[in-house]
Amino acid sequence: MTVSMPARSDGRPSAAAPRGTPPGGGDGSDGPRTEEPAPVGIRSLGPYLGAYWGTLVVVAVLSLLQTAGTLAQPLLTRELLENMENGHGIGRFVIALPVILLLVAVVGGVRDYFLQRTAEGMVLTARRRLVARLLRLPIAEFDRRRTGDLLSRVGADTTLLRAVVTSGIFEAATSVIMVVGSAAAMLLIDPLLFGATALGIAAGVAAVVGLARRVRGASGEVQNRVGEMTSAVERAVSAVRTIRASRAEEREAETIDATVRGAYTAGLRIARLQAMINPITSTTIQAAFLVVLGLGGARVASGAMSVGDLVAFILFLFTLWFPLGRALSAYTRLQSGLAALHRIEEVLVLPEESGTDRAAALTVRERVAPAGAEAGDETPAIEFSDVSFGYPTGEPVLSEVSFTVARGSRNALVGPSGAGKTTLLSLVERFYDVTGGSLRVHGDDVRDIPRSELRRRLGYVEQEAPALAGTLRDNLALAAPGATEEEMLRVLAGVNLTEVVERDPLGLDATVGQAGVLLSGGERQRLALARTFLSAPPILLLDEATSNLDAGNEAAMRSAIDTVSTDRTLLVVAHRLATVVDSDQIIVLERGRVVAVGGHEELTETSPLYRRLASQQLLVK
Repeated sequence: MTVSMPARSDGRPSAAAPRGTPPGGGDGSDGPRTEEPAPVGIRSLGPYLGAYWGTLVVVAVLSLLQTAGTLAQPLLTRELLENMENGHGIGRFVIALPVILLLVAVVGGVRDYFLQRTAEGMVLTARRRLVARLLRLPIAEFDRRRTGDLLSRVGADTTLLRAVVTSGIFEAATSVIMVVGSAAAMLLIDPLLFGATALGIAAGVAAVVGLARRVRGASGEVQNRVGEMTSAVERAVSAVRTIRASRAEEREAETIDATVRGAYTAGLRIARLQAMINPITSTTIQAAFLVVLGLGGARVASGAMSVGDLVAFILFLFTLWFPLGRALSAYTRLQSGLAALHRIEEVLVLPEESGTDRAAALTVRERVAPAGAEAGDETPAIEFSDVSFGYPTGEPVLSEVSFTVARGSRNALVGPSGAGKTTLLSLVERFYDVTGGSLRVHGDDVRDIPRSELRRRLGYVEQEAPALAGTLRDNLALAAPGATEEEMLRVLAGVNLTEVVERDPLGLDATVGQAGVLLSGGERQRLALARTFLSAPPILLLDEATSNLDAGNEAAMRSAIDTVSTDRTLLVVAHRLATVVDSDQIIVLERGRVVAVGGHEELTETSPLYRRLASQQLLVK
């Protein structure tokens, strides 16, 4: 086999690649993409509110009723005063005012409940969409993004959307209706007094709107800083044992403190803007009130307007200003919510890991063929043909790699660290796409197989062998949700984990702790193997599957692997050659190239690299 380009990495970013550079597929399907969402506005909320239009109509009707009742109160008060002044009966007004006041309160309470329920539903929709997208993003996106920042978008940013509905859109809409109604009534009562009042209010409103527009950018900065802070905390907490053992608590605290101060500084920017808004609003209303008292009093004295008209005008001034103040505050909160929506949309516009990139539809054989080998089928289980792979920047990881894995055979990938062994398994799983050549599973190019179908054929145990927070049962059921308790216990016994089940009275419902911290490293590794064995896939991919096991457990594990690999294809990455000397085929890798293929005895004679590795592990003299 010919090789033209060297490589140094095992599938992780090379030294030449800048930090955070993601790997990419040759066809671009999983490569780095910096998609920018379209500018967000009120219309962008449509997908989140689509299921609640009926409720929103009810809220709108209740808002109109509340507004009408509020606007009716000054008019009734004026009629009450005029009837008292003229000696007419006031009984109906004495009854009507408290009744309307009570109805406005009840209608407002019901409206607020429906509004809060809609807001919670919108947050629920946003979180569901975000979580669904996060779980389907290409692996390359997780290589380049910080976990804490993604978590912040699911938590903090979606929470800010609640205010968009509860104290944003509808608060602003209701307040605008109230302002328009109050202004119309004031204009009818006394146009001159209204004109003098409106000039001052308009100046104050213009100033507040100008400041509120700057809140959106400031709020976006705050949320970005909070995302950085969350990422820093998540990084430290996830590695707290390493930090303690390295006596690095103070250094890590300083690193986190820098992100906390960044969030604090960004928060102060919003605080300064809001501190400017409040004095402007209070000064404007006080000035308007003084104008009304002075000019209105003069007009009452001259007989141009009655006392009842002045009192009604003052009441309408407050029914105008207070809603106007709420509308301005709602506008400010709306800007913060839209900044959060922008961060949410940044994730939602990212492309999902596609089911298949090249095939418009599966062939009939692909739709009906079983994942395992048909009797007498000699098509290789896995076939690498001149496969190359590399990151968009930096040196290649793999160069023109070619080898085949026969169905039902045991195969091992060996070589020094950084040779590209783990990368080969990642390509089979299609976490990344090849950048050159082709990779086939059961005769099908992996790019023509839906990922769900491809991974149904594969069982993969990662090098880190992660355990999920939860119970033993949760971990086992991850890939085989329909497995029975008997099947779970049987597979645990096969990997020598019966003791773990028996030492806790909860049995399979015993918790394993965050990331499996309540289990030893070897127990986590065996649990990961049991999880894969339980799903019984036709192809097993094991990456250093016995690296954390002692000699006794390693022997038991090898026996379990022998049992479950019967009639299955096995491809194992191994540093300890003693675990793979009996493999049907050993593929030797060096700097991203296949340098030798054969059995143990053959390779000790023909491959200097393999012989050196074997002699270092005392397998040959």
